[in-house]
Amino acid sequence: MRAHYFQHVPFEGLGSIEPWLAAAGFEITSTRFFESAVLPDLNEIDLLVVMGGPMSVNDEAELPWLVQEKRFIHQAIEAGRPVLGICLGAQLIASAMGAGVYRNPVKEIGWLPIQGLAANDTAVFSFPATEKVFHWHGETFDLPAGAVRLAKSAGCENQAFQLGRSVIGLQFHLETTPESAREIVANCRAELIPAKYVQTEEEILSARPEWYQSINQLMGNVLSFLLRNDG
Repeated sequence: MRAHYFQHVPFEGLGSIEPWLAAAGFEITSTRFFESAVLPDLNEIDLLVVMGGPMSVNDEAELPWLVQEKRFIHQAIEAGRPVLGICLGAQLIASAMGAGVYRNPVKEIGWLPIQGLAANDTAVFSFPATEKVFHWHGETFDLPAGAVRLAKSAGCENQAFQLGRSVIGLQFHLETTPESAREIVANCRAELIPAKYVQTEEEILSARPEWYQSINQLMGNVLSFLLRNDG
């Protein structure tokens, strides 16, 4: 099995997803758009993971590879491949499937709770009623046609969605590790302007070990759900 991921900046990699995929027996390959925009053969991948980044899905004039990336995501979804999008990745899925992406009224940065929305059946992923997760975003998305909303927060109505049986978009970061948290703070600390849903650098980096363990476990649950019919 082969998992391919799209990476947009050097400091937003797979985090806890990488050891999970390795333990599950996946070969892991990538397209690192900050180096090259060469895309894989869709027929040779079994899972697509689309990571985050500080750019907007609407920056096509400045970053023309966004056009081909969104086209590939659309093709992967239409072909029935499991697809996971994280933060910018979720926004790219939404955009690729015809939904709007735009500035959220507030930024959410730091360890803040989401509320899971009760699933009606086993075909829909169920988040906990409440979970403290790691956020770093200023934009949001409309739900693609046919998508089911999975989670919300006080600052953002659309925190997660599922499209069909094998596509999930997450506005927040369940893959975050202590190392990746330090990396994003080091590269994006200029965004830490005091606001209602923006924590300080100290607050972000003093997260308890069990918070990382909890979100990484939840990330594993999401991956297991997406791949439950695989193979």
